Amino acid sequence: MKESVYKSYDELPLFLNSELVAKVLGVSLTSGYELMHQPGFPVLRVGSRMVVPKEQFIQWVMENTEGGVHK
Repeated sequence: MKESVYKSYDELPLFLNSELVAKVLGVSLTSGYELMHQPGFPVLRVGSRMVVPKEQFIQWVMENTEGGVHK
């Protein structure tokens, strides 16, 4: 597994693209891109571009972490 280049959520921009999603999670670019196409992943579509709002990304991580808060 790749290591995340980010040490804190505070370092993230307001919106993440697939490359940033992959870097934050420490996965391949392909995995980040595929994740953004999964149902339930918090993607905002702007034309053909897909971005993830930072706060919704953090919430998604918390909800999908084992032992985290689940709905």
